[in-house]
Amino acid sequence: MCPAWVLLTVCSLVLGTTGGPSQDSCSQVLHSGVKPGFPKTIKTDNPDVLRAARHSAERFNNCSNDVFLFKELRVRRALVQVVKGLKFMLDVDIGRTTCKKTGRPSLDDCDFQTNRTLQRALSCYSEVWVVPWLQSFQVPILRCH
Repeated sequence: MCPAWVLLTVCSLVLGTTGGPSQDSCSQVLHSGVKPGFPKTIKTDNPDVLRAARHSAERFNNCSNDVFLFKELRVRRALVQVVKGLKFMLDVDIGRTTCKKTGRPSLDDCDFQTNRTLQRALSCYSEVWVVPWLQSFQVPILRCH
């Protein structure tokens, strides 16, 4: 049985893609047109989307040889798919920060580069799999250019 917060997360994502709740949220979910396995557009400022974008930036940092850390600049497009958890498909821009990898500070504390010679932004496509009830995040696909 799923914990209540998992159901609330899925419901909020479904409601976010369908325009909001009706008087009866359960019937809204059942009749929303969102079916498991079908990707739906979701708002780019949704907190779950922003968390998924952060995981994408962290994955990039783990794979990159750059001296500086990158973090998300903005999410340009977001889709979510309900399949044994949530699969986010994101078009996200990431930018180089002033924080070096050696210290491993929190990305929240890192400002973007202001030095023009060190500024760098990349456009990325990523897929982030989230299984909330297992507190699991995976980024199996990340392509940046």
